[in-house]
Amino acid sequence: MTKRRTTSERIADLEKRQAQIISQKKQLQKRVAAENRKARTKRLIMIGAEVEKILGKPIEEHDLPKLRRFLESQEIRGCYFSKAMAAESAEGP
Repeated sequence: MTKRRTTSERIADLEKRQAQIISQKKQLQKRVAAENRKARTKRLIMIGAEVEKILGKPIEEHDLPKLRRFLESQEIRGCYFSKAMAAESAEGP
């Protein structure tokens, strides 16, 4: 015959399982965050590569403020970049 566990033993088991589940959840959240970081890094590298390809020269650090000002001015003047990106998204890759 099996011995019945006491209520306090059952509570202790549940608390142990709860701690394990919390630990597993944290590990999964870390994995998701790492995957998101990798995807963002890849996206930024691809964007930089395309800009360099179009400009025909490497983008140096001192060029970044000029590029930022250019993109901001396009958005202020008529959201040209946003509209172009939205049109591309609607058409597909």
